[in-house]
Amino acid sequence: MLKDKISKSVIILSFSIFIFFVILNADNAFAKKLKVMTTSTDLKSITEYIGGDKVEVESIAKGYANPHHVDPKPSFMVKLGKADLFIRIGLDLELWAQLLIDGARNPRIRFGTPGHVITAVGVDLQGMAVHGEAMIDRSLGDVHIYGNPHFWLDPLNGKIMAQNILEGLKTNSPENARYFENNKRLFDSEIDTRLAKWLKRIKPYSGTKVIAYHRSWPNFSKRFGINVVDYVEPKPGIAPSPAHIAALIKRMKSEDIRVLIREPCYETKIPKFISTKTGASVLTLPVSVEGVSEVKDYFELFDYIIENLVSTFEKQEIASHD
Repeated sequence: MLKDKISKSVIILSFSIFIFFVILNADNAFAKKLKVMTTSTDLKSITEYIGGDKVEVESIAKGYANPHHVDPKPSFMVKLGKADLFIRIGLDLELWAQLLIDGARNPRIRFGTPGHVITAVGVDLQGMAVHGEAMIDRSLGDVHIYGNPHFWLDPLNGKIMAQNILEGLKTNSPENARYFENNKRLFDSEIDTRLAKWLKRIKPYSGTKVIAYHRSWPNFSKRFGINVVDYVEPKPGIAPSPAHIAALIKRMKSEDIRVLIREPCYETKIPKFISTKTGASVLTLPVSVEGVSEVKDYFELFDYIIENLVSTFEKQEIASHD
């Protein structure tokens, strides 16, 4: 009889322990994920890497779109209203973001709160900013007074951006801090490994002159040694005049510039015209993740840019420095 009671007690205890762990695992499986909204697909990609399965991330801007101009749709405001975290580039790239924040009426993501993360903090900025009492008007084009905001096109800036994202995730989900930190270490290691390969691949063409449509490339050109000497836009956001196009064609011919870089969000007519007059290749390069279908994450962005630059230089028989 005593033996039967002991056996029954052991069975009950074992079953209770089993139920406890089932409930515990169920809680973990359905644990609330941080809802994160980002302004760009690049930030989405980095956040997904650092946040892993602890986050749900959505980008407002598309990778192929112009990040300077985003329509502040009510649907974005609804999503931001439910967000725990809002991650943005910063500087003055996303002037449209404040309209969305105001429309969302979500105190968690307002500027200055733990749920508002600006990834520009601490990055290396290129491009001349406006200083002192300089007057700014539309004649200057889409001037960025704090420096060029396309800084994510330097992968070492990507590591700094990831650190800012890490801090935001840790603040809003401290119980997952170690998980996030480990993912950040893996991210940094992957950047370092791939950067060595990217630099080796592009090094033979260091100093090669190219034309770009928009001023998206100062951080990229500094890191990888490509020399962007002029632009289709005479000033950021300003359409070129016939005189500017003629001068550009003349320069490309005289300096033997054989590659024109175009971002996916810009028109094709003028670059194609310039190509017919100079023989230069028009190379469409994404500046963000998902800018073309082949680029699905932040690492693939640089894979694609580097490989397509090199293949275009080879096609144009531009002399390498091997």
